[in-house]
Amino acid sequence: MTDRPTAGRFEGREHRLPVRVYYEDTDFTGLVYHGNYVRYFERGRSDCLRLMGIGHAELLDGDQPMAFVVSKMSLTFLKPARIDEELVVRTFYDRVRGPRLLISQVISRGDDDLCRAEVEVVCIHLDGRPRRPTKQLIDKVTPWLAA
Repeated sequence: MTDRPTAGRFEGREHRLPVRVYYEDTDFTGLVYHGNYVRYFERGRSDCLRLMGIGHAELLDGDQPMAFVVSKMSLTFLKPARIDEELVVRTFYDRVRGPRLLISQVISRGDDDLCRAEVEVVCIHLDGRPRRPTKQLIDKVTPWLAA
């Protein structure tokens, strides 16, 4: 047994990352503070990429250094989450369009969807200018894209 954190797992093209709601995630009402859903979604996208073989550190240290920035995010809050609950962040990398990756995400508790996100991230040069992803990156993401 190792003491390494999990990066979740794939079920088909869906990446699933379990998360638990901690006290620090909640507001004074005991519900998850709305901004923390964005954190959960970020973890889901990052760990999904990690399991695809794409690490953020390697993107920065590669021959053609690059990074991702969120350019658009639309959230729909459906039901609240509470302290100690076990949630799952489900991530789907849908399409690559030029420098953009289009991603759908859902946070669920059992069969209940709590929050949905439509996210657009842009691949950038380190000076902030958009750039197309490398062929290596596209090759790693392609098997997980929608048909």
